[in-house]
Amino acid sequence: MERATDVPESTAQSAEPDRVNDYDGFAEAYSAENENSLVNAYYERPAMLALAGDVAGHRVLDAGCGSGPLAAALCERGAVVTGIDASAGMLALARRRLGNDVALHVVDLRDRLPFGDGVFDDVVASLVLHYLEDWGPTLAELRRVLRPGGRLIASVDHPVTAYTIRDPRPDYFATTAYTFDWILGGQSIPMRFWRKPLHAMIDAFTHAGFRLSAITEPQPDPAARELFPDGFHDLSTKPCFLFFVVEVPPSAAGSDE
Repeated sequence: MERATDVPESTAQSAEPDRVNDYDGFAEAYSAENENSLVNAYYERPAMLALAGDVAGHRVLDAGCGSGPLAAALCERGAVVTGIDASAGMLALARRRLGNDVALHVVDLRDRLPFGDGVFDDVVASLVLHYLEDWGPTLAELRRVLRPGGRLIASVDHPVTAYTIRDPRPDYFATTAYTFDWILGGQSIPMRFWRKPLHAMIDAFTHAGFRLSAITEPQPDPAARELFPDGFHDLSTKPCFLFFVVEVPPSAAGSDE
């Protein structure tokens, strides 16, 4: 699920657990906000697509596809895309965007995925892992559905941002939840995420059987400089998201299929 524009840190506050992350409740506003926003349209999605590279003919699972902007871009590049998301409201918007040629499923990433072993060449997980306290079961499932040599391309909140800018906490090495509000369509939307230190993220990937290929901190699209002059400077000088490419070792052949 991709991130809409964050509100300033001064609005960070506690949120009731049963009210947070209610994507069904604000699907339309969220989708409209991140369609052309600086952090999504000119930073996060271009970075994910650049890391994915040539996906023509690839079977790609968009894990946490939201309303489908990344899935649509992958389809345009020739990928055969399947989308999953925990929000039925977001998937309804994805269906409107993608039509009936893309398989879409309501799936919670904490559950077993409804796919066989080794059926995908790539998985993209765009700003979704930081919703999970424990990445282990989810990463194990994503690895299971990838073929040997397949890739997981993931973006998450940058740990520096999560620990020092939003709702600061003194212990960088602890895995902790934090909450704050997004402002969408003039409404205050309570959100909760989990932050981990970098070593814990890498350990989670390797313990799930992935091999680390790349960690990147990309710059925003230069085209955004004129469109978002103030935001562009902040985004190009301060950490926001962290991007990973991890692979299933080719030696896994025979064990996953």
